[in-house]
Amino acid sequence: MPAHRHEGLGAFAAILTQLLPGTWTHQLRQHTAHDDQFFLTADVWDMNQVAEAIATTTLTHDAILTRDDGLRLFLMDHPRHEDTFLIAAMAPADTAAEAFRGVPEPDGIAISDDPEQAADAITTRLLPRYEAALAHVRDNAARLTATAAGSHTVEMTWTEDGALTAAATSGEAARILAANGFVHDPERQTYVLSGDDTAVQARHVRTAGTQLAALGISVALRHPTAHPAIDTTPVPVPRRHAAGKARSR
Repeated sequence: MPAHRHEGLGAFAAILTQLLPGTWTHQLRQHTAHDDQFFLTADVWDMNQVAEAIATTTLTHDAILTRDDGLRLFLMDHPRHEDTFLIAAMAPADTAAEAFRGVPEPDGIAISDDPEQAADAITTRLLPRYEAALAHVRDNAARLTATAAGSHTVEMTWTEDGALTAAATSGEAARILAANGFVHDPERQTYVLSGDDTAVQARHVRTAGTQLAALGISVALRHPTAHPAIDTTPVPVPRRHAAGKARSR
């Protein structure tokens, strides 16, 4: 591929970082071998024209644009049009494959070599799809993490003296309870939060609940099972049959 295209891609990427919304940097990469490009472009999040161009073209270089929040764009020369570039989203790294299930690819686009027109196309056509897909993947990943951590419910039960007992069903839950005033009772295998100061007790419960929820663990407050009250109603004395009167007739 001509050297001027290599230089043109780097210069174009540098200009785009100044025109796109947010704070961006760019990296021009050179491919030393044909097989090298498939490793370096594995994160390109596209199933359309950019993916086809990568599969059918020998790339000698490309560029990565990175926003300060980690969002990445892949930029390459268009293989058939010298006055056009191809740009695509890049999938977040270190994310479980299951998190992408059901999320449509935010396919890339062809852009003009006019930087202002290109920046406008990226901002209005590519970035909104990219950010929506990224939010979906992150939500899926959070759900997977919560499930892997063992999503469950910590039951807190009131005692007659106003304390709360809680059963920790995981190490993380136990750590959070202990950090929020619950004292481990080894005999009953529960954590106990004193009710001596109800304001402090309520604050500890709210904080613990928030921290547990962040791990996908819900909290249920229970009242103790009421014992049947002792029946103090006097037992009625059986009435005598009127048989005697009948015999006296």
